[in-house]
Amino acid sequence: MVTLTSLGRLLLVLLVAPLLLGLVGRVKAWMGRRRGAPLLQRYFDLAKLVRKGLVLSKTTTVFFFAGPAFSLSAVIAAFFLVPIAGEKAAIAFPGDFLLLAALLAVGRVATMLAAWDTGSSFEGMGASREGFISSLSEAPFFLSLLAMAVSTKATSLSAMTGGVSGELWSKQGSTLVLLAAVLFLLSLAENARVPFDDPTTHLELTMVHEVMVLDHSGPLLALVEAAVAVKMALFATLLVDLVVPWASLPGAWKAAVFAVGLLLVAVAVGVVESIMARLRLVRVPHLLAGGLVLALAALLLVRS
Repeated sequence: MVTLTSLGRLLLVLLVAPLLLGLVGRVKAWMGRRRGAPLLQRYFDLAKLVRKGLVLSKTTTVFFFAGPAFSLSAVIAAFFLVPIAGEKAAIAFPGDFLLLAALLAVGRVATMLAAWDTGSSFEGMGASREGFISSLSEAPFFLSLLAMAVSTKATSLSAMTGGVSGELWSKQGSTLVLLAAVLFLLSLAENARVPFDDPTTHLELTMVHEVMVLDHSGPLLALVEAAVAVKMALFATLLVDLVVPWASLPGAWKAAVFAVGLLLVAVAVGVVESIMARLRLVRVPHLLAGGLVLALAALLLVRS
């Protein structure tokens, strides 16, 4: 049952989602000894895009308009299933992590359909790459959640996070560390970050996500950018919720620990993007296969 408290927490996280990407940019600028964009630049960009007009290709249909809206709506709907700060999610039921994966897939397919609808070979190439990378990341994602379910003896995301305690860390610490590594790797893959993609590149042949939205402009591009920010916040929230021992923390500390956790995830993404280069596409399966091995190892450690 959806409560006002859970909705309030969700709304707050959605509002600060662009701030995480701003922090990633600030970390990269600091490590590169550059001035960089302001921390709130993402909010300014979204406001500017909303006020702009649309430039449309003659080949586009309703899929081009519906793609960004469906993508953002799917990610926000998925957020309703994710617990925040160790508290129960707005919507929780046994097996809800399956619906979470399905909603993320819907948002991804909507973006791919909008890219194909433009009739551009470059955007079709980016959509194909997006589907390729996503298909490789699904198995580690499901195995990670399965290992977490077995470890906490729960099948709901809210119950999983509620079962993470200091005692669980003492017994299954190695498993939780592996799960944290896998989820962080998947957050980079699902959000088209380095080393899987480079969101700042301008070379079409090396783009994945950015090339899919080359024809988007104005409010449609604002929806795309908002979906990117929300999805980044979703994976950061999921990562923090599944590794922090919420059951052992006082209630007054949970909000502060959650906020610090989100900031640390954003800083970690910025550090990774500063010290690593984008991988060649043929190397991406190797990295995701490593994530699959780590997820499988975590599941085997729980079973043992």
